[in-house]
Amino acid sequence: MKKILFVFTITLITLAWLGSGIAQEAPKAAPYHAWWKDMGTGWPKKNPNAKNMPLIQVLGNKFVDPQGNTVLFRGMAISDPDKIANQGHWNKTHFEKVKETGCMVVRIPIHPIAWRERTPVEYLKLIDEAIEWCTELKMYVMIDWHSIGNLGMELFQNPMYVTTQQETFEFWRTIASRYRGNNTVAFYELFNEPTIYSGQLGSMPWSEWKSLNEKMINLIRAFDKETIILVAGLDWAYDLTPLLIEPINEPNIGFVTHPYEHKRKPPLEPKWDENFGFAAATWPIVATEFGFGVRPGTEIKKDDYCYKIVNYLEGKGISWVCWVYDPEWGPSLLKSWDTYELTPSGEFFKKAMQGKLEK
Repeated sequence: MKKILFVFTITLITLAWLGSGIAQEAPKAAPYHAWWKDMGTGWPKKNPNAKNMPLIQVLGNKFVDPQGNTVLFRGMAISDPDKIANQGHWNKTHFEKVKETGCMVVRIPIHPIAWRERTPVEYLKLIDEAIEWCTELKMYVMIDWHSIGNLGMELFQNPMYVTTQQETFEFWRTIASRYRGNNTVAFYELFNEPTIYSGQLGSMPWSEWKSLNEKMINLIRAFDKETIILVAGLDWAYDLTPLLIEPINEPNIGFVTHPYEHKRKPPLEPKWDENFGFAAATWPIVATEFGFGVRPGTEIKKDDYCYKIVNYLEGKGISWVCWVYDPEWGPSLLKSWDTYELTPSGEFFKKAMQGKLEK
């Protein structure tokens, strides 16, 4: 009996020792998340320079400054700030190089995937810096939610553009709350390029697209009643003809077209009149994206697309923003990050932005 008790006691001691060892090696419990202290990302950004730039507003079919003078914007798009930062070129010098071209407004394309991966809190730091640098350099900012596809059915052209209606609404709620009252931020471009891709991305009639945009406009206006809101046409932001039947009747908005050369066959001007040019008589229009490439050894001529489109836009009083100040994305305006040398199309748009194109 004593032998049995001895063995039993030794067994208990051994188990206790093993249990003690296991307990010592067990991972510590993760600290709790004080979710009740979490704050939203869209609190207004206090900025002493918020009023340094003149406030731009809509008057009839024009953009005007506080004195009522018409402003025709000539600008360019940079690439996504997340891309630029990841590649080591996010700094004020980058924007100084943009300013040297004669740029009046910088279009900042924010891809949904970059917004999520960097996280809104960290991404807003990049936007804050861009706005500060642009203010110092006397350039306006256009914030662009850079998705391509069918927001109605939430089907998109490529993974980088994938978003949801909720994320899109939340993005604009954040942006409008944070940058309200900052005159440098002249434009909110609600959605880069709506398209159903010949049915491959489902269906979305204009009435549905109109309703989605009106929801975004009303949401933004709950925070920001001053910044101009830009609404894209269908067909990859090219076609504004639905405005003839179902216009969006909201104050202080403009409309977007992307008149790339491949959108229609020549003669181009009559097609442009029919597809978007007519709208400039009623609303302010901005060609927020277009561009062209130049084959090596090819000379740009006055009867080429690039001359035709710039002359057409300015003849109609349509503001414009060329694409894209990046050596990898195309059609590229920049040859190299190292030298900041412009491509032939970059040199063309530099002359256009400085008003030095031959007539």
